[in-house]
Amino acid sequence: MSYVEYVVAAYAVFVAVLAWDFVAPRVRIAQTLRAARLLAARRRAAALAPADAELSR
Repeated sequence: MSYVEYVVAAYAVFVAVLAWDFVAPRVRIAQTLRAARLLAARRRAAALAPADAELSR
């Protein structure tokens, strides 16, 4: 591997890590928001359902 190839590889790794640092938190935030929305919907549905209602099949 020549010096130029080493520098190009180093920059490529740097850009890949920089991109991952940009994307990963956004993916995690989207997952967390989705989980929170689903939980809120389940709680809302449970609050609206009568307590003595028979489970449907």
